[in-house]
Amino acid sequence: MLKHLRVQNFKGWKDTGSIRMAPITLFFGANSSGKSSIGQFLMMLKQTTESSDRKAVFYPGGKNTAVQLGSYQEMVFHRNPENKIGFEYQWSLSKPLKFKDPVSERAFTGNLLNFKAVIGLSESKRYLLQVEELKYRLCEGDNLSFAIELRKKAEKREYTVSADQYDLVRKQMRAWALKETVRFYGFPDEAVAYYQNAAFVQELNLAQENLFKSIFYLGPLRTKADRLYTWAGITPESVGFAGENTVAAILASRDRKISLGHRRANKPIEEITALKLTEMGLIEEFKVDQISDQRQEYEVKVRTKGSKDWVDLSDVGFGVSQVLPVLVQCFYAPPNSIILMEQPEIHLHPSAQSALADVMIDVINSKENGADRNIQLVIETHSEHFLRRLQRRIAENIVSQENVSAYFANITKTPATL
Repeated sequence: MLKHLRVQNFKGWKDTGSIRMAPITLFFGANSSGKSSIGQFLMMLKQTTESSDRKAVFYPGGKNTAVQLGSYQEMVFHRNPENKIGFEYQWSLSKPLKFKDPVSERAFTGNLLNFKAVIGLSESKRYLLQVEELKYRLCEGDNLSFAIELRKKAEKREYTVSADQYDLVRKQMRAWALKETVRFYGFPDEAVAYYQNAAFVQELNLAQENLFKSIFYLGPLRTKADRLYTWAGITPESVGFAGENTVAAILASRDRKISLGHRRANKPIEEITALKLTEMGLIEEFKVDQISDQRQEYEVKVRTKGSKDWVDLSDVGFGVSQVLPVLVQCFYAPPNSIILMEQPEIHLHPSAQSALADVMIDVINSKENGADRNIQLVIETHSEHFLRRLQRRIAENIVSQENVSAYFANITKTPATL
């Protein structure tokens, strides 16, 4: 789970300042206020960690990615190529990171990782992105276990490595320059060969990749409902950027059961989804049925309030089909997931928008197999009804203030503020 985030010189943001990331983190603001940029930045980092090009510092995206940010000049603040994009974030590890120094035999452990980096254009090759500096800090609670830093040498495409509370020991052999980093977060491959006790940096790389593997994104423009859905038994990673895999996710998760809190019954994800749609006042009943045993086709049927008839999902209000991917993604995501959502309340009546806030509280309190799912929700929204319901639940002690963090983006100020 992300704990803190700061971004500098990215799109409209000179500096976001330190953002406290809670289990429910909300970003409000007018259109073009910069609130979407924070999620876009995280998704660009995710795309980069998943890119096949280990030398690409940033992967701004392509035709089939969640975000497409264009060139460095298009994403950097004021489109000034002289500016450098800086960022820092801290996250809690689902499992403590542990390793031993093979030289001193000291053991190191931590449950929090802090990472910061500065990225800019090469002075010699203006089209080439390079890491100016990067730094990791491993902490056990508030106590620093160790820190390691990589800095670019002045006027050279070479780097130096230094560590705090850890003694790096060079191997007795010919020294060679540390040159290309692995994406935006990885130490040069030569570092492991250069030092006797630097193999642990690969653990840091893996921790980064696991962090971004846990991030899932759902955009504001979601697919329309179909009358028939084909499913070949495949388990999708998520509902998809536009909710295109929603029905497949429901079918693939029929063996999973979720509890909505302490001492609450375990229920299938499909049943929980139907329950939440009902509590939001959108429908009375919901089901997904196979057409026949000989066909891999399914239909989604709903029964609306006051009606005895079952109808196709495509025949009810548009808001139902738009919020369905939101609900399914929240309960389908594996434990320790971070879910980025833009406008989950879109096309919903104000009363349903308020009720959606209660669903989000259930999500962060949910359990699976008796353990907390540890889900984090990062939401970009326009809904005051959503916010007011959360404020009310805080006042009623239904959700703690520490579990909610809300920011209003204002890019009209100089500098822009959160």
